[in-house]
Amino acid sequence: MMIGMATKKITVTIPDDQLDSIRALVEANQAASVSGFVQHAIRVALDDVAGWEALLEQSLEESGGPLTDEERRWANEMLGLTSPGESSAA
Repeated sequence: MMIGMATKKITVTIPDDQLDSIRALVEANQAASVSGFVQHAIRVALDDVAGWEALLEQSLEESGGPLTDEERRWANEMLGLTSPGESSAA
């Protein structure tokens, strides 16, 4: 964590086996603390999301822009998110 960075304490629920694994890493000095491990995992996940979002935006730009409503309905139907002819909120 960066010195002076604002933080907020929250409660997160995770499976017992994951917490046991994190605590084992801390015990083996492979992670500084449970909080530090979780902060790192969140940072990696946020970077991953940002990377995928940038890749999607670039791909859409190169392929003709954002999906039309019709293309979005077709994609949602193909992914099983909606039934044929059903409207989607996506």
